[in-house]
Amino acid sequence: MSQPAEATPVPSTWLSSATVPDVVAALDAYDYLADTGLATVVLLAVRMGRPLLLEGDPGVGKTEVAKVLSRWSGGELLRLQCYEGIDASQALYEWDHARQLLHVRAVEAAATAGGAAVDPGALDGELYQERFLVRRPLLAAISHDPAAGPPPVLLIDELDRADDEFEAFLLELLSDWSVTIPELGVVRAAVPPLVVITSNRTRDLHDALKRRCLYHWVDHPDPARELAILLRRVPGLQSDLAHQVAQAVAHLRTLGLYKPPGVSEAIDWATALSTLGLRSLDADAVSATLGAVVKHREDLERARASDLASIGMS
Repeated sequence: MSQPAEATPVPSTWLSSATVPDVVAALDAYDYLADTGLATVVLLAVRMGRPLLLEGDPGVGKTEVAKVLSRWSGGELLRLQCYEGIDASQALYEWDHARQLLHVRAVEAAATAGGAAVDPGALDGELYQERFLVRRPLLAAISHDPAAGPPPVLLIDELDRADDEFEAFLLELLSDWSVTIPELGVVRAAVPPLVVITSNRTRDLHDALKRRCLYHWVDHPDPARELAILLRRVPGLQSDLAHQVAQAVAHLRTLGLYKPPGVSEAIDWATALSTLGLRSLDADAVSATLGAVVKHREDLERARASDLASIGMS
């Protein structure tokens, strides 16, 4: 495997002359309505070459930031979905055992036909070549060839679901931008990827990791911005209905629900109401479609007791 030059964590030239309003406008062009705080930290993360750590409740649009940055920059989106028990090998690479086995059989068949013996040492060397290597998101991100296009956007999604050991490994990777593959050697990033890490804060991430990142808490939007999001993301949605949904969702978030609805649930609810051809949020509409925005039985009972229809009409 050819080895890229050692990574130099210098600020990216992308957005080198942009301002915060420029970032807000650009994100808006890709249907992401960001506030000034989020646009500022995105600009700084790109310019400073630092990972961006986004925390917030589920459904507030953290993952969507990485998707929009990928579309905007032109870099490939590489997504690592974290889960309990994930380890370095599952995030970095694996060997294509099926192809390796086929290669072994082909070599053995050729040797048998030619009346020669198979050299086990030579065969081992053939099996661990780059063509049999399956790159997972982390290795794909650091082995990107700059000549192939812009640096990728590496999305490490829901890191709080992984365990401490994986977080420690990730911290080392983000510090060195290199990884050792025993059979092939050290792979170093020629240009570090743009990294977006998300967390729903089911557990606290370690301070050492946070120090490597620029941090931003992504809050639920206020009703005015949520109204704008709904009108942008739900084609054909009536403005009066969008206003009622935004007000009702804002109220739901004050009820102490087990899972307060995020922006994605608000969009689902507005889409459901619009699909049914409804023009206002009356009691019957709430009762029929509340499952699109509230997903737990106890939360449903509390929401139904709060008279959402009258709140939405306010």
